[in-house]
Amino acid sequence: MSEKKLQSFEEIFGKIEEPTENTGVVELDINTLKPFHNHPFKIYEGKRLDDMVQSIKEMGIMLPIIVRKSENETYEILSGHNRVNAARLAGLDKVPVVIKDNLTDDEAMLIVTETNLMQRSFSDMLPSERAKALKAHHDALSQQGVRTDLINEIKNLVNADKIEDFETSSQVAKKLTSLEKVGQNYDLSKDTVARYIRLNYLIDELLKKVDDGEIAFIPAVSISYLNENEQGLVHEITNENNYKVDLKKAELLKTYSKLGKLNPETIERILSGEIDQKKKKKKASVFKLKRELIYRFFDENQKPKEIEEIIEKALEMYFDQNKEV
Repeated sequence: MSEKKLQSFEEIFGKIEEPTENTGVVELDINTLKPFHNHPFKIYEGKRLDDMVQSIKEMGIMLPIIVRKSENETYEILSGHNRVNAARLAGLDKVPVVIKDNLTDDEAMLIVTETNLMQRSFSDMLPSERAKALKAHHDALSQQGVRTDLINEIKNLVNADKIEDFETSSQVAKKLTSLEKVGQNYDLSKDTVARYIRLNYLIDELLKKVDDGEIAFIPAVSISYLNENEQGLVHEITNENNYKVDLKKAELLKTYSKLGKLNPETIERILSGEIDQKKKKKKASVFKLKRELIYRFFDENQKPKEIEEIIEKALEMYFDQNKEV
């Protein structure tokens, strides 16, 4: 069976249709809403949050919150975590919502990531947010029967007229892997997508260091191959000694882990720089003959190779004679 060629965001999730009049919007008590159980995005803070609170005070919530029914008469937020947070701070008791039923966890996560990406720039996200968003896409595209109608409806709800930030201009006429499909949506190479997905294997403490800029992206990818216990030790030792983790140290940690030789002592020696990736090679001793000495026995017009051959023969004769003595 041939795989469908994928060229754009629209091809995965369907064309954007005009919103219908009946959007299914109802009002719910704000206290019945709870965050999505695996929400990958950071909540707004500072001026961005203050501006949203002020806007809601003046105009209310213009865009409905998307939720799904949860247990005990509560609802899990799929889209609108920041709006709900700002609405609470603004003193609202009720908020407009759209309730989505019969969703799998994968479909719910897809709504969470898609609605965030529709309203935010990919470059504005933290590394952890990019990693989780790309993984959600990859997981969804790896499944059969992704509900394009669901994403299409969500896009209508958020009035996503343009998604240029996430489309690639190139048209790829070949079979694409799931990594390539995801990468096409964000104009990223499949290798970059794979690296971001690897960040999901980091423990929370190290992933936070990546978000805070304490560990760079590529070294973090290497560290993601360590098991949880090893990563925990890296976190503890870097904190205790204020060590920095560069690419060289990260690769060393990965190598020693793969060999089963990564223990607290080794981690300490790697992070401190005591174990260096490049062992200093001993330089071979170079012996030079003085120019005056060479031309004392050889003609200036003789080629270097001829001089070497004569010296070699002379030395052989000299050592042979000494052996006989």
